[in-house]
Amino acid sequence: MTRARYTAAAEAPAAAVPSRPAQRWLARAAFVLAAAATALLLLVGVLAGVLLLAVAIAGLAAGLAGAWWFLSSRGLRRWVAGTLVVLAPLAVAVLFAAHRLIAEVVAFTLLWVAAVAAGRRALATSNGPVEYDSPPPRRPFLIMNPRSGGGKVERFGLVERARALGAEVVLLAGPAETDVADLARRAVRDGADLLGVAGGDGTQARVAAVAAEHGLPFLVISAGTRNHFALDLGLDRTDPATCLNALTDGVEMRVDLGRMGDRTFVNNASFGAYAAVVQSSAYRDDKVGTALDMLPELLAGHRGPRLRLHVDDTVRTGPQAVLISNNPYGSGDVAGLGRRPRLDGGVLGVLAVTVRGAVDAAGLVRGRRRGSGSLTVRTATEVVIDADAPSVPVGVDGEALTVSTPVRCTIQPAALRVRVPRDRPGVTPRPDLDWIRLRRLALSTGRG
Repeated sequence: MTRARYTAAAEAPAAAVPSRPAQRWLARAAFVLAAAATALLLLVGVLAGVLLLAVAIAGLAAGLAGAWWFLSSRGLRRWVAGTLVVLAPLAVAVLFAAHRLIAEVVAFTLLWVAAVAAGRRALATSNGPVEYDSPPPRRPFLIMNPRSGGGKVERFGLVERARALGAEVVLLAGPAETDVADLARRAVRDGADLLGVAGGDGTQARVAAVAAEHGLPFLVISAGTRNHFALDLGLDRTDPATCLNALTDGVEMRVDLGRMGDRTFVNNASFGAYAAVVQSSAYRDDKVGTALDMLPELLAGHRGPRLRLHVDDTVRTGPQAVLISNNPYGSGDVAGLGRRPRLDGGVLGVLAVTVRGAVDAAGLVRGRRRGSGSLTVRTATEVVIDADAPSVPVGVDGEALTVSTPVRCTIQPAALRVRVPRDRPGVTPRPDLDWIRLRRLALSTGRG
Protein backbone atom coordinates (compact mmCIF):
# COMPACT_ATOMS: atom_id res chain seq x y z
CA MET A 1 0.00 0.00 0.00
CA THR A 2 1.43 3.39 -0.96
CA ARG A 3 1.21 6.47 1.17
CA ALA A 4 -0.40 9.51 -0.47
CA ARG A 5 1.09 12.94 -0.15
CA TYR A 6 -1.42 15.65 -1.06
CA THR A 7 0.70 18.21 -2.87
CA ALA A 8 0.54 19.88 -6.27
CA ALA A 9 1.70 18.02 -9.33
CA ALA A 10 3.67 21.07 -10.37
CA GLU A 11 4.46 22.03 -6.86
CA ALA A 12 6.39 25.14 -5.93
CA PRO A 13 7.74 25.61 -2.41
CA ALA A 14 5.01 25.78 0.21
CA ALA A 15 5.61 29.48 0.75
CA ALA A 16 4.63 30.13 -2.89
CA VAL A 17 0.91 30.02 -2.01
CA PRO A 18 -0.07 32.91 0.29
CA SER A 19 -1.89 32.30 3.55
CA ARG A 20 -5.62 33.03 3.66
CA PRO A 21 -5.22 36.42 5.41
CA ALA A 22 -2.51 37.38 2.92
CA GLN A 23 -4.79 36.41 0.03
CA ARG A 24 -7.53 38.69 1.37
CA TRP A 25 -5.15 41.64 1.63
CA LEU A 26 -3.76 40.94 -1.84
CA ALA A 27 -7.31 40.93 -3.23
CA ARG A 28 -8.00 44.28 -1.55
CA ALA A 29 -4.70 45.66 -2.86
CA ALA A 30 -5.68 44.58 -6.39
CA PHE A 31 -8.89 46.61 -6.21
CA VAL A 32 -7.10 49.64 -4.73
CA LEU A 33 -4.46 49.55 -7.47
CA ALA A 34 -7.09 49.10 -10.19
CA ALA A 35 -9.06 52.03 -8.78
CA ALA A 36 -5.92 54.17 -8.72
CA ALA A 37 -5.16 53.29 -12.34
CA THR A 38 -8.72 54.17 -13.37
CA ALA A 39 -8.61 57.45 -11.46
CA LEU A 40 -5.33 58.33 -13.16
CA LEU A 41 -6.84 57.58 -16.57
CA LEU A 42 -9.81 59.84 -15.83
CA LEU A 43 -7.46 62.56 -14.62
CA VAL A 44 -5.47 62.36 -17.84
CA GLY A 45 -8.74 62.63 -19.74
CA VAL A 46 -9.69 65.79 -17.86
CA LEU A 47 -6.27 67.38 -18.19
CA ALA A 48 -5.49 66.45 -21.76
CA GLY A 49 -8.97 66.21 -23.19
CA VAL A 50 -11.05 63.41 -24.59
CA LEU A 51 -9.59 63.96 -28.06
CA LEU A 52 -6.11 62.90 -26.93
CA LEU A 53 -7.45 59.68 -25.45
CA ALA A 54 -9.46 59.02 -28.62
CA VAL A 55 -6.31 59.42 -30.71
CA ALA A 56 -4.47 56.99 -28.44
CA ILE A 57 -7.22 54.39 -28.82
CA ALA A 58 -7.22 54.91 -32.59
CA GLY A 59 -3.46 54.38 -32.64
CA LEU A 60 -3.82 51.12 -30.77
CA ALA A 61 -6.53 49.95 -33.18
CA ALA A 62 -4.34 50.86 -36.16
CA GLY A 63 -1.48 48.82 -34.72
CA LEU A 64 -3.72 45.77 -34.24
CA ALA A 65 -5.13 46.10 -37.76
CA GLY A 66 -1.59 46.40 -39.11
CA ALA A 67 -0.63 43.17 -37.32
CA TRP A 68 -3.52 41.35 -39.02
CA TRP A 69 -2.65 42.71 -42.46
CA PHE A 70 1.01 41.78 -41.94
CA LEU A 71 0.06 38.15 -41.26
CA SER A 72 -2.61 37.86 -43.94
CA SER A 73 -0.88 39.69 -46.83
CA ARG A 74 2.19 39.37 -49.01
CA GLY A 75 4.57 41.66 -50.84
CA LEU A 76 4.31 45.45 -50.55
CA ARG A 77 1.07 45.36 -48.53
CA ARG A 78 2.73 43.18 -45.88
CA TRP A 79 5.63 45.57 -45.41
CA VAL A 80 3.35 48.62 -45.36
CA ALA A 81 1.36 46.85 -42.63
CA GLY A 82 4.58 46.06 -40.76
CA THR A 83 5.53 49.73 -40.89
CA LEU A 84 2.10 50.62 -39.49
CA VAL A 85 2.59 48.18 -36.59
CA VAL A 86 5.79 50.02 -35.64
CA LEU A 87 4.73 53.59 -36.36
CA ALA A 88 1.23 53.57 -34.79
CA PRO A 89 2.34 53.05 -31.16
CA LEU A 90 5.38 55.26 -31.78
CA ALA A 91 3.13 58.10 -32.96
CA VAL A 92 0.95 57.71 -29.86
CA ALA A 93 4.07 57.83 -27.66
CA VAL A 94 5.27 60.98 -29.41
CA LEU A 95 1.84 62.57 -28.98
CA PHE A 96 1.80 61.86 -25.26
CA ALA A 97 5.38 63.07 -24.92
CA ALA A 98 4.46 66.34 -26.67
CA HIS A 99 1.76 66.85 -24.04
CA ARG A 100 4.18 65.82 -21.28
CA LEU A 101 2.08 62.84 -20.27
CA ILE A 102 4.65 60.03 -20.55
CA ALA A 103 4.99 59.83 -16.76
CA GLU A 104 1.21 59.43 -16.41
CA VAL A 105 1.15 56.63 -19.01
CA VAL A 106 4.00 54.82 -17.28
CA ALA A 107 2.28 55.23 -13.91
CA PHE A 108 -1.01 53.88 -15.30
CA THR A 109 0.75 50.85 -16.80
CA LEU A 110 2.61 50.08 -13.58
CA LEU A 111 -0.53 50.43 -11.44
CA TRP A 112 -2.54 48.14 -13.69
CA VAL A 113 0.24 45.53 -13.91
CA ALA A 114 0.55 45.58 -10.12
CA ALA A 115 -3.24 45.19 -9.73
CA VAL A 116 -3.29 42.15 -12.03
CA ALA A 117 -0.27 40.60 -10.29
CA ALA A 118 -1.83 41.09 -6.86
CA GLY A 119 -5.13 39.65 -8.06
CA ARG A 120 -3.54 36.54 -9.52
CA ARG A 121 -1.45 36.07 -6.41
CA ALA A 122 -4.54 36.33 -4.22
CA LEU A 123 -6.28 33.61 -6.24
CA ALA A 124 -3.29 31.24 -6.27
CA THR A 125 -4.01 27.71 -5.06
CA SER A 126 -1.97 24.57 -4.55
CA ASN A 127 -4.54 22.07 -5.83
CA GLY A 128 -3.17 19.30 -8.00
CA PRO A 129 -2.87 15.55 -8.47
CA VAL A 130 -2.14 13.38 -5.48
CA GLU A 131 1.47 12.21 -5.23
CA TYR A 132 2.24 8.69 -4.05
CA ASP A 133 5.39 7.34 -2.49
CA SER A 134 6.44 4.20 -4.36
CA PRO A 135 9.54 2.00 -4.41
CA PRO A 136 12.24 2.77 -6.98
CA PRO A 137 12.09 0.74 -10.21
CA ARG A 138 14.32 -2.30 -10.42
CA ARG A 139 14.58 -2.50 -14.23
CA PRO A 140 14.04 0.94 -15.76
CA PHE A 141 14.20 1.19 -19.54
CA LEU A 142 14.98 4.54 -21.15
CA ILE A 143 14.89 5.64 -24.79
CA MET A 144 17.09 8.62 -25.64
CA ASN A 145 17.25 10.68 -28.83
CA PRO A 146 20.77 12.17 -29.12
CA ARG A 147 19.56 14.72 -31.71
CA SER A 148 16.70 16.08 -29.62
CA GLY A 149 16.99 19.55 -28.14
CA GLY A 150 20.19 20.29 -30.04
CA GLY A 151 22.13 17.43 -28.47
CA LYS A 152 21.09 17.65 -24.80
CA VAL A 153 21.55 13.93 -24.25
CA GLU A 154 25.30 14.19 -24.83
CA ARG A 155 25.70 17.68 -23.39
CA PHE A 156 24.26 16.67 -20.01
CA GLY A 157 25.78 13.17 -19.94
CA LEU A 158 22.37 11.54 -19.66
CA VAL A 159 23.38 8.09 -20.93
CA GLU A 160 26.24 7.64 -18.48
CA ARG A 161 24.23 9.00 -15.55
CA ALA A 162 21.21 6.80 -16.31
CA ARG A 163 23.32 3.64 -16.66
CA ALA A 164 25.10 4.44 -13.40
CA LEU A 165 21.66 4.46 -11.76
CA GLY A 166 20.88 1.00 -13.13
CA ALA A 167 18.80 1.90 -16.19
CA GLU A 168 18.98 0.18 -19.54
CA VAL A 169 19.39 2.87 -22.21
CA VAL A 170 18.70 2.61 -25.95
CA LEU A 171 19.90 5.42 -28.21
CA LEU A 172 17.97 6.27 -31.36
CA ALA A 173 20.66 6.23 -34.04
CA GLY A 174 20.64 7.64 -37.55
CA PRO A 175 18.09 9.73 -39.45
CA ALA A 176 15.75 6.77 -40.12
CA GLU A 177 12.47 6.68 -38.21
CA THR A 178 12.49 4.22 -35.29
CA ASP A 179 9.32 2.65 -33.90
CA VAL A 180 9.79 3.70 -30.29
CA ALA A 181 6.49 2.11 -29.27
CA ASP A 182 7.77 -1.26 -30.50
CA LEU A 183 11.04 -0.74 -28.56
CA ALA A 184 9.01 -0.01 -25.43
CA ARG A 185 6.78 -3.08 -25.85
CA ARG A 186 9.81 -5.33 -26.29
CA ALA A 187 11.30 -3.85 -23.11
CA VAL A 188 8.08 -4.65 -21.23
CA ARG A 189 8.22 -8.25 -22.47
CA ASP A 190 11.80 -8.43 -21.21
CA GLY A 191 10.75 -7.35 -17.72
CA ALA A 192 11.08 -3.55 -17.65
CA ASP A 193 9.13 -2.02 -14.75
CA LEU A 194 9.50 1.64 -15.84
CA LEU A 195 9.59 3.28 -19.27
CA GLY A 196 11.14 6.67 -19.91
CA VAL A 197 12.11 9.01 -22.73
CA ALA A 198 14.70 11.72 -23.25
CA GLY A 199 13.36 13.39 -26.36
CA GLY A 200 10.60 15.48 -27.85
CA ASP A 201 6.97 15.48 -26.79
CA GLY A 202 5.92 13.37 -29.78
CA THR A 203 8.29 10.58 -28.74
CA GLN A 204 7.19 11.00 -25.14
CA ALA A 205 3.56 10.47 -26.17
CA ARG A 206 4.18 7.25 -28.09
CA VAL A 207 6.08 5.63 -25.21
CA ALA A 208 3.65 7.01 -22.62
CA ALA A 209 0.85 5.18 -24.48
CA VAL A 210 2.71 1.88 -24.00
CA ALA A 211 3.34 2.63 -20.32
CA ALA A 212 -0.36 3.38 -19.81
CA GLU A 213 -1.35 0.24 -21.69
CA HIS A 214 0.72 -1.92 -19.31
CA GLY A 215 0.11 0.10 -16.15
CA LEU A 216 3.80 0.97 -15.76
CA PRO A 217 5.25 4.25 -14.44
CA PHE A 218 6.59 6.67 -17.03
CA LEU A 219 9.64 8.91 -16.65
CA VAL A 220 9.89 12.23 -18.52
CA ILE A 221 13.42 13.54 -19.15
CA SER A 222 13.34 17.15 -20.37
CA ALA A 223 15.80 16.75 -23.26
CA GLY A 224 13.49 18.04 -26.00
CA THR A 225 13.39 21.48 -27.56
CA ARG A 226 10.27 22.89 -25.93
CA ASN A 227 9.46 20.30 -23.25
CA HIS A 228 5.86 21.46 -22.75
CA PHE A 229 4.87 18.22 -20.99
CA ALA A 230 7.89 18.47 -18.68
CA LEU A 231 7.01 22.10 -17.92
CA ASP A 232 3.49 21.21 -16.81
CA LEU A 233 4.85 18.40 -14.64
CA GLY A 234 7.05 20.92 -12.83
CA LEU A 235 10.34 19.41 -14.05
CA ASP A 236 13.62 21.25 -14.48
CA ARG A 237 13.93 22.13 -18.18
CA THR A 238 17.34 23.76 -17.79
CA ASP A 239 19.04 20.59 -16.50
CA PRO A 240 17.44 17.38 -17.76
CA ALA A 241 19.85 15.30 -15.68
CA THR A 242 17.87 16.22 -12.56
CA CYS A 243 14.88 14.27 -13.96
CA LEU A 244 16.88 11.08 -13.44
CA ASN A 245 16.73 11.64 -9.69
CA ALA A 246 13.26 10.09 -9.90
CA LEU A 247 14.92 6.69 -10.37
CA THR A 248 16.19 6.74 -6.79
CA ASP A 249 14.08 9.34 -4.96
CA GLY A 250 10.81 9.84 -6.77
CA VAL A 251 7.07 9.99 -6.30
CA GLU A 252 4.23 9.04 -8.62
CA MET A 253 1.15 10.85 -9.79
CA ARG A 254 -1.62 10.00 -12.23
CA VAL A 255 -2.29 12.32 -15.16
CA ASP A 256 -4.65 12.28 -18.12
CA LEU A 257 -3.83 11.39 -21.71
CA GLY A 258 -5.45 12.72 -24.87
CA ARG A 259 -6.44 10.42 -27.73
CA MET A 260 -6.91 11.28 -31.39
CA GLY A 261 -8.26 8.12 -32.96
CA ASP A 262 -5.66 5.50 -32.02
CA ARG A 263 -2.93 8.08 -31.41
CA THR A 264 -2.04 9.33 -27.92
CA PHE A 265 -1.03 12.94 -27.22
CA VAL A 266 0.37 14.40 -24.02
CA ASN A 267 -0.01 18.05 -25.07
CA ASN A 268 -2.32 18.77 -28.01
CA ALA A 269 -3.58 18.01 -31.49
CA SER A 270 -3.86 21.01 -33.82
CA PHE A 271 -5.89 21.39 -37.00
CA GLY A 272 -6.13 24.04 -39.68
CA ALA A 273 -3.59 26.85 -40.01
CA TYR A 274 -1.03 25.67 -37.48
CA ALA A 275 -1.22 22.03 -38.63
CA ALA A 276 -0.74 23.06 -42.26
CA VAL A 277 2.35 25.08 -41.37
CA VAL A 278 3.84 22.17 -39.41
CA GLN A 279 3.08 19.87 -42.37
CA SER A 280 5.31 21.91 -44.69
CA SER A 281 8.64 20.26 -45.55
CA ALA A 282 10.35 23.63 -45.10
CA TYR A 283 9.03 24.15 -41.54
CA ARG A 284 11.85 22.34 -39.72
CA ASP A 285 14.56 24.46 -41.38
CA ASP A 286 12.80 27.83 -41.40
CA LYS A 287 9.84 27.97 -39.02
CA VAL A 288 9.28 31.74 -39.15
CA GLY A 289 9.76 32.11 -42.89
CA THR A 290 7.50 29.15 -43.67
CA ALA A 291 4.76 30.43 -41.37
CA LEU A 292 4.86 33.95 -42.86
CA ASP A 293 4.74 32.52 -46.37
CA MET A 294 1.75 30.24 -45.72
CA LEU A 295 -0.37 32.28 -43.28
CA PRO A 296 -1.95 34.71 -45.81
CA GLU A 297 -3.82 31.97 -47.67
CA LEU A 298 -4.54 29.98 -44.52
CA LEU A 299 -5.98 32.91 -42.56
CA ALA A 300 -7.95 34.20 -45.52
CA GLY A 301 -9.57 30.77 -45.81
CA HIS A 302 -8.43 30.14 -49.40
CA ARG A 303 -6.27 27.15 -48.62
CA GLY A 304 -6.85 23.85 -46.91
CA PRO A 305 -10.01 21.92 -46.02
CA ARG A 306 -12.96 23.73 -44.46
CA LEU A 307 -13.24 22.43 -40.91
CA ARG A 308 -16.33 21.63 -38.83
CA LEU A 309 -15.97 21.37 -35.08
CA HIS A 310 -18.47 19.31 -33.08
CA VAL A 311 -18.40 19.87 -29.29
CA ASP A 312 -21.31 18.46 -27.30
CA ASP A 313 -24.39 19.85 -29.09
CA THR A 314 -22.51 22.73 -30.74
CA VAL A 315 -21.23 22.78 -34.33
CA ARG A 316 -18.72 25.44 -35.39
CA THR A 317 -18.19 25.72 -39.16
CA GLY A 318 -15.16 27.21 -40.88
CA PRO A 319 -12.61 27.85 -38.10
CA GLN A 320 -9.14 28.48 -39.50
CA ALA A 321 -7.40 26.87 -36.51
CA VAL A 322 -8.51 24.34 -33.90
CA LEU A 323 -6.47 23.23 -30.89
CA ILE A 324 -7.54 20.21 -28.81
CA SER A 325 -5.43 19.86 -25.67
CA ASN A 326 -4.94 17.32 -22.92
CA ASN A 327 -6.59 19.57 -20.27
CA PRO A 328 -7.12 23.28 -21.04
CA TYR A 329 -4.45 25.95 -21.20
CA GLY A 330 -4.66 29.16 -19.18
CA SER A 331 -7.51 31.49 -20.07
CA GLY A 332 -5.31 34.04 -21.84
CA ASP A 333 -3.52 31.50 -24.04
CA VAL A 334 -5.23 31.26 -27.45
CA ALA A 335 -2.31 29.47 -29.13
CA GLY A 336 -1.43 26.69 -26.69
CA LEU A 337 2.01 28.17 -26.05
CA GLY A 338 1.78 28.51 -22.30
CA ARG A 339 1.02 26.27 -19.34
CA ARG A 340 -1.84 24.07 -18.33
CA PRO A 341 -2.76 24.69 -14.68
CA ARG A 342 -3.27 20.95 -14.20
CA LEU A 343 -3.11 17.63 -16.04
CA ASP A 344 -5.71 15.65 -14.11
CA GLY A 345 -8.94 17.54 -14.80
CA GLY A 346 -10.41 14.76 -16.92
CA VAL A 347 -11.35 17.08 -19.82
CA LEU A 348 -10.03 18.22 -23.17
CA GLY A 349 -9.37 21.90 -23.77
CA VAL A 350 -10.95 23.21 -27.00
CA LEU A 351 -9.83 26.38 -28.79
CA ALA A 352 -11.19 27.32 -32.21
CA VAL A 353 -10.21 30.54 -34.00
CA THR A 354 -12.21 32.14 -36.81
CA VAL A 355 -10.66 35.37 -38.07
CA ARG A 356 -12.52 37.13 -40.88
CA GLY A 357 -10.59 40.39 -40.81
CA ALA A 358 -8.87 43.05 -38.75
CA VAL A 359 -11.80 43.49 -36.32
CA ASP A 360 -11.74 39.81 -35.35
CA ALA A 361 -7.95 39.88 -35.10
CA ALA A 362 -8.09 42.90 -32.79
CA GLY A 363 -10.68 41.13 -30.64
CA LEU A 364 -8.38 38.12 -30.25
CA VAL A 365 -5.41 40.29 -29.31
CA ARG A 366 -7.51 42.07 -26.68
CA GLY A 367 -8.56 38.67 -25.32
CA ARG A 368 -12.21 39.07 -26.27
CA ARG A 369 -14.02 35.78 -25.76
CA ARG A 370 -17.77 35.54 -25.87
CA GLY A 371 -20.01 37.47 -28.20
CA SER A 372 -17.44 38.12 -30.92
CA GLY A 373 -17.70 34.79 -32.72
CA SER A 374 -13.97 34.77 -33.42
CA LEU A 375 -12.95 32.48 -30.57
CA THR A 376 -14.54 29.34 -29.16
CA VAL A 377 -13.25 28.23 -25.76
CA ARG A 378 -14.71 25.04 -24.31
CA THR A 379 -13.94 21.93 -22.32
CA ALA A 380 -15.29 18.51 -23.25
CA THR A 381 -14.62 14.81 -22.92
CA GLU A 382 -15.10 14.19 -26.64
CA VAL A 383 -14.60 16.39 -29.71
CA VAL A 384 -15.10 15.54 -33.39
CA ILE A 385 -13.40 17.48 -36.20
CA ASP A 386 -14.82 16.96 -39.67
CA ALA A 387 -14.03 18.65 -42.99
CA ASP A 388 -15.06 18.92 -46.63
CA ALA A 389 -12.11 16.66 -47.50
CA PRO A 390 -11.38 12.96 -46.91
CA SER A 391 -8.27 13.81 -44.86
CA VAL A 392 -6.75 16.76 -43.03
CA PRO A 393 -3.26 17.71 -41.82
CA VAL A 394 -2.82 17.47 -38.06
CA GLY A 395 -0.01 18.49 -35.72
CA VAL A 396 0.15 15.99 -32.84
CA ASP A 397 2.53 17.14 -30.10
CA GLY A 398 4.41 19.08 -32.77
CA GLU A 399 4.66 16.20 -35.27
CA ALA A 400 3.02 16.42 -38.69
CA LEU A 401 0.45 13.80 -39.71
CA THR A 402 -2.37 13.42 -42.23
CA VAL A 403 -5.48 11.65 -40.91
CA SER A 404 -8.83 10.60 -42.34
CA THR A 405 -11.93 12.57 -41.43
CA PRO A 406 -13.89 12.69 -39.25
CA VAL A 407 -11.34 12.82 -36.41
CA ARG A 408 -12.49 11.89 -32.92
CA CYS A 409 -10.57 13.19 -29.90
CA THR A 410 -11.19 11.91 -26.37
CA ILE A 411 -9.66 12.15 -22.90
CA GLN A 412 -8.39 9.23 -20.83
CA PRO A 413 -8.62 10.35 -17.20
CA ALA A 414 -5.78 9.28 -14.88
CA ALA A 415 -4.48 6.93 -17.56
CA LEU A 416 -0.76 7.48 -17.00
CA ARG A 417 1.41 6.87 -13.96
CA VAL A 418 4.19 9.49 -14.06
CA ARG A 419 7.27 9.18 -11.86
CA VAL A 420 8.91 12.52 -11.04
CA PRO A 421 11.73 13.57 -8.68
CA ARG A 422 10.55 14.27 -5.15
CA ASP A 423 12.43 17.57 -5.26
CA ARG A 424 11.88 19.56 -8.45
CA PRO A 425 11.44 23.23 -9.36
CA GLY A 426 7.69 22.93 -9.86
CA VAL A 427 5.39 25.58 -11.20
CA THR A 428 2.68 27.51 -9.42
CA PRO A 429 -0.44 27.35 -11.63
CA ARG A 430 -1.33 30.76 -13.05
CA PRO A 431 -4.96 31.32 -12.06
CA ASP A 432 -7.53 33.09 -14.20
CA LEU A 433 -8.12 36.66 -13.01
CA ASP A 434 -11.73 36.30 -11.90
CA TRP A 435 -12.80 39.71 -10.54
CA ILE A 436 -15.99 38.28 -9.04
CA ARG A 437 -14.06 35.74 -6.99
CA LEU A 438 -11.55 38.43 -6.14
CA ARG A 439 -14.31 40.74 -4.86
CA ARG A 440 -15.72 38.01 -2.63
CA LEU A 441 -12.28 37.32 -1.25
CA ALA A 442 -11.58 41.00 -0.63
CA LEU A 443 -14.89 41.44 1.25
CA SER A 444 -14.55 38.22 3.27
CA THR A 445 -13.70 38.25 6.97
CA GLY A 446 -11.09 36.25 8.85
CA ARG A 447 -13.68 33.68 9.94
CA GLY A 448 -14.26 32.20 6.46
